Amino acid sequence: MMLSGWGRYPRQDCRVSRPRDEAAVRAQVAKGGLIARGNGRAYGDSALSRANTVDMRGFDRMLGFDETTGQLVAESGVLLADVIRVFLPRGWFPFVTPGTKFVTLGGMIAADVHGKNHHCEGGFGGFVDWIDVMGPDGAVRRTLPGDDLFAWTVGGMGLTGVILRAAFRLRRVETGWIRQRTIPTANLADTLTAFQTHHDARYSVAWIDCLSRGADLGRSLLTLGDHADLDDLSAEQRKAPFAPPARRTLGMPLDAPGFLLNRHTVAAFNRAYYKRGLAAAGDALTGWDSYFYPLDAILGWNRIYGRRGFVQFQCALPLETSAAGLTDLLQTISATGLGSFLAVLKRLGPQGAGLSFPMEGHTLALDFPATPAALALLADLDRITLAHGGRFYLAKDSRLTPDMLRRTDPRVAAFRAMRDAAALPASFSSSQSERLYL
Repeated sequence: MMLSGWGRYPRQDCRVSRPRDEAAVRAQVAKGGLIARGNGRAYGDSALSRANTVDMRGFDRMLGFDETTGQLVAESGVLLADVIRVFLPRGWFPFVTPGTKFVTLGGMIAADVHGKNHHCEGGFGGFVDWIDVMGPDGAVRRTLPGDDLFAWTVGGMGLTGVILRAAFRLRRVETGWIRQRTIPTANLADTLTAFQTHHDARYSVAWIDCLSRGADLGRSLLTLGDHADLDDLSAEQRKAPFAPPARRTLGMPLDAPGFLLNRHTVAAFNRAYYKRGLAAAGDALTGWDSYFYPLDAILGWNRIYGRRGFVQFQCALPLETSAAGLTDLLQTISATGLGSFLAVLKRLGPQGAGLSFPMEGHTLALDFPATPAALALLADLDRITLAHGGRFYLAKDSRLTPDMLRRTDPRVAAFRAMRDAAALPASFSSSQSERLYL
């Protein structure tokens, strides 16, 4: 079966199975070369194995919920969208969510996803109470925070074993609405200052104009948010506090033509988007779906980049070098004209355990069509990230080199040593782990 990640680059012919019980998973583990795959929302090749890709979406049951603590026990193929559909009407919402709800629990753990609140509440792994992992011998081990297996599994990209089920916590909320504040900033310095000024906001994220230049370099729209209380709602809204008006969804029925995304169209989009943000500045109430998952409203939005697919660049830069590093990155991008209209900047909190991506500082994420020119630009951006002490997000990677990964993330050596000591490489491997010599 031809498979790819969400970026549709690279595409590979993979042997795929879809087990529905532990015995069937154990049979696939015995064959070796296995990688578990959730809903395919990792961008590159981290959930691809030519020899043995195991689709875990058959493990899709929610097994138990504690109304006192908010702990949900679920199988690894459960979608975040289904968790929200079931539990938001009961007054619960995930502590941490990535930018799409169409991800599985196993994928969220394997990537240790982070959200708009990492600066104050950390990553998803901080709210996981235990994980059941099937190892190379087919045995299932329950691992807890503080265990080495737990630390390497959270953020370990599925390379420590097959995640079968887990327990994680949800937060109490009074409504499905978000108090939102939009703050336009004039340049990168203003943007970083605004992040710092509003460091106590629960959620914060900035769309950044990556083609702006000169005095406008790094101009952004910073969006703050928090869960609205009943008192924030109108009398009409209180009648159904967990049901903001449903968004209209659109679809991309066809791949967009390759010429659609170019310097001129992206620049025009960025100007219009920033102008719209200026007009919308200030406070508003918005629904949870619009605030957390704006791109989910465009079904198949990855087709905007055409048949060639796209690559995402996402780096984290330490707090002390963020300003200089982001300036270098944005100047380099702007000079080439290969802009991204999906450019996102977030503030990150302290580093987690294992291979968890975030470090205290800032993260920049950008999408580019998978063209030779874009790949050459990304190699330059890699070198800038290295020069400023940054690192890269494996859940978004499709083209890093082993050397660049090791030079930017010294933890890789310990991860590789752990894998070798536990005889994991023969049993669990992905196209990404082979490419990066993990």
